[in-house]
Amino acid sequence: MKILIAPDSFKESLEALDVCRAIQSGFSQVFPDADYTLLPMADGGEGTSAVLSYVLGGCWKEVRVHDPLMRPITAKYLLLPDATAVIEIAQACGLHLLTVAERNPVIASSYGVGELIADALGEGVKRIVIGLGGSATNDAGVGMLTALGMTFHDMNDDILAQGGGALARLQRLDNTNFHASVLDTVFEVACDVTNPLCGRLGASAVFGPQKGACPEQVNTLDKALSHFATISGHHGYDACQDVAGAGAAGGLGYALMTFCRAQLKSGFDTVAEVAQLSQHIAEADLVITGEGKLDAQTAMGKVAGGISQFAKDSHTPVIAICGSVDGLKPAQTSQFDVVMPSIQKIDSIDNVLSAAYDNIETTAVNIAAAIRLGQSMR
Repeated sequence: MKILIAPDSFKESLEALDVCRAIQSGFSQVFPDADYTLLPMADGGEGTSAVLSYVLGGCWKEVRVHDPLMRPITAKYLLLPDATAVIEIAQACGLHLLTVAERNPVIASSYGVGELIADALGEGVKRIVIGLGGSATNDAGVGMLTALGMTFHDMNDDILAQGGGALARLQRLDNTNFHASVLDTVFEVACDVTNPLCGRLGASAVFGPQKGACPEQVNTLDKALSHFATISGHHGYDACQDVAGAGAAGGLGYALMTFCRAQLKSGFDTVAEVAQLSQHIAEADLVITGEGKLDAQTAMGKVAGGISQFAKDSHTPVIAICGSVDGLKPAQTSQFDVVMPSIQKIDSIDNVLSAAYDNIETTAVNIAAAIRLGQSMR
């Protein structure tokens, strides 16, 4: 029996590869001779680079960059053998890099993302896959563009300060020294956010509060980003502010589409294509996937939902192991042949998270035992 194990990470408890190993350990106790393939998955957010490194190899490059408050830090990105770089923007401008008290999207900058891109271009890459997710910024990617050589000026022709708030004073942008290799490089952006740049569903209104913005700052930032898009249009750049995904990562989606000609794709679809997921599923007798919580968003671009669709298309049975199931109706779980929560007992959240490996392993043992029982029944 060929078993493909292809889960997402269980947030705050286990990386995707550790989930794979826990499931394999449990199943192996019942089916020790099965042929197991471990294929950790991701949806383009944090952990995507690690997943692709496991699947495709490559090497890590560490770079000194600036964090959202322009403090020096060390970040890394993945270089693949086919001249592709995989960059997670959270490495340089992630919310996790700031304390709660430090969160301030009015001044937070995506400058470090541009430094990572510039380093990758210096390595001669021809394709850059960028995972958007987990940013602390709301600067429409102006920090990133600054690190790549573009300059932004106010009415006195002074250089703007970093952060989305400063964009309200923008009068002119200068692309004279914009990195020459950007437009010769293919940018693919893994993004499952469909928000536009501005407005009620825009970057500032939807994501600003979780990054520390108060209602007044949300309004200020939204107007500033809209002004930036208008000025960009005056300089001949296509109006991408209303394109789905422009508001991703505080507007980094907008900057990448507008200035780097990036293509925004589903994060899961991007990883699935690079990892050759459909081929692995076609060769399997059983697929086991999973994520920390199965909920209404599972079918909306998340790993488990995407894998279930691939499995159904190839008529391969698929099992989902999850930490919990939240608010799903029977029709929503029917995309899987089996859905099994892994939490073994009521406990504190800290204990549940720390016991994730053991809980997943135990659940896998029980599922495998049920399959073995079914095989033995007449």
